[in-house]
Amino acid sequence: MSVSATMHERDLSQLSSQELLRLERSIADGFMGGLPWGSIAWAFVNLAAWLALWPLTLSGVLPLWAAAPIATVTVILSYLPSHEAQHRIIAREGERLFWLNELVGHLSPVPLGLPYQAARLTHHEHHSHTNDTELDPDINTKSDSGWHMVVKDIGSQLQTVPKINIAYAKTLERIGSDDARRAGVTLLAYALATNALLFGFAWAGYALEVAAIMWLPRIVGGVYIRFFLSWAPHHPGADLGRYRNTRGFRSRLGNILTMGMQYHIIHHLYPRMPLMRHPAAFRALRPILVARGCRLDGI
Repeated sequence: MSVSATMHERDLSQLSSQELLRLERSIADGFMGGLPWGSIAWAFVNLAAWLALWPLTLSGVLPLWAAAPIATVTVILSYLPSHEAQHRIIAREGERLFWLNELVGHLSPVPLGLPYQAARLTHHEHHSHTNDTELDPDINTKSDSGWHMVVKDIGSQLQTVPKINIAYAKTLERIGSDDARRAGVTLLAYALATNALLFGFAWAGYALEVAAIMWLPRIVGGVYIRFFLSWAPHHPGADLGRYRNTRGFRSRLGNILTMGMQYHIIHHLYPRMPLMRHPAAFRALRPILVARGCRLDGI
């Protein structure tokens, strides 16, 4: 009989905090390790699809009404493979496949226009300071409701310098390491390159095409990503601590359309666990999460 099956038959309230933690880790260990080939393939297929949109749309083969939603989907799908790389899930530094980890990390978020090192360093700060109003770089997504978050996020992205860029730049400055300084320069370079592409294509007579492939999808896709990866798993964003700063939640869109974020609490507990194992890990660990007083809203 498995550890998780045995656990369902035990009274977890009789266990000390340390015993509960040992049991939790023994179960989680069964979902760790191995190469996340699904995420690796996802990264390259999605990037190839986004790159293919450029010649197809600029040549008129693909109409704008089709290009825009396809581009939006590729932007939405571009972040999570890089997120796996940010946590060294594919390979750690010094391991044989670390080059693949970094390749996925750098290439996957290109459609989103997010530089890997800036994303990695700021994301680790998010994990270290989740829901901290001063130190969490993602705290700007905190909102009273989902609709409030969406409206606020769109307004931020339409500013000359989006708030998320400002928050990331301030976080990198606070970190202060050589890596953080280089990441800050790259963040600025990406922003300048994006503006250069937008104005360059518009000047050449392709304003609608570049808006359909890049400008509009990044706004819509960015909102979608931050809604499900940041706002929904942490709402209302008031609690601190390992078992309270993130929640499980049930969405009408289901697991796939929320990109697995219904189980984001598992990621915060075990950041190096591959994304595609989160649902099974959640089911196995659920009794412990209940015993720990975690918020499992409807799931």
